[in-house]
Amino acid sequence: MSKKLLVRVREIKGSCSMFKEGDEFTIEGASLKIETGKAVCIHSLPTLLHFSMALREGADPVELGLAKEGNKAYLRCPDPGEPYTNGGGVIFEIERVD
Repeated sequence: MSKKLLVRVREIKGSCSMFKEGDEFTIEGASLKIETGKAVCIHSLPTLLHFSMALREGADPVELGLAKEGNKAYLRCPDPGEPYTNGGGVIFEIERVD
C-alpha cells in the first residue's frame, strides 16, 4: 500500500518568490513529486521533511502539536519575513493520502 503525503500551500504571510497559495506537491516514499515546470524551495525542506516520515506512517498531527484538531498538519517555512528578510512565511497544510 502506498503511503504518501499531499503538501499544499495554505497561506503566505509576507511574500514568497517560489510558491503561491494553492500550490501542491507530494512526498511519496523517498520521492518528492512536483508538477513539470514547478519548483520546491529548498529552505522549506528541513521543516517539511522533519515530520514527513511520522505523518506518512500515521502519526496524529494533534498529538505531534501540528494541529488543534483533525488529520491535517500545519507547518511553516523558516523565513521570518519583514523586517528581517524580503520574503515571508509559507504555511503548509499536509495530509496523508492513500
